[in-house]
Amino acid sequence: MLSKKTQYAFRALVHLAENYGQNPVRISCISLEQKIPLKFLENILNELKKANLLESKKGKGGGYMLKVSPKKINLAKVIRVINGPIALLPCVSLNFYERCLDCHEETCGIRKMMIIARDATLKVLEKRTLDDILRE
Repeated sequence: MLSKKTQYAFRALVHLAENYGQNPVRISCISLEQKIPLKFLENILNELKKANLLESKKGKGGGYMLKVSPKKINLAKVIRVINGPIALLPCVSLNFYERCLDCHEETCGIRKMMIIARDATLKVLEKRTLDDILRE
């Protein structure tokens, strides 16, 4: 399940994608129009900026803007930046792997099924972008 924070991140990114190639968008504007609490949004946008998905401009006429085209920001990247692993178990995560203490990975049927689920999910999330959300 996507966390509320990840849902807010997607809403903010879509808002910025709608304004891609234009002037920076003020954080207060995103907060108001997307109904995202301002302090929460500040944290989200800072995380996205650290991940090189956004850039910001200070001062009059400042705000946030996408650093790259909405066509180049896949959904898996956003989820990983904000929410962490996409996999349902840490032992099947590609980027956040952690060995389970109480199982034998080679023979664990649950792990094998979760790898299938992870791969199917990634097949969609890595091919879909912010631009796909905009077009829907």
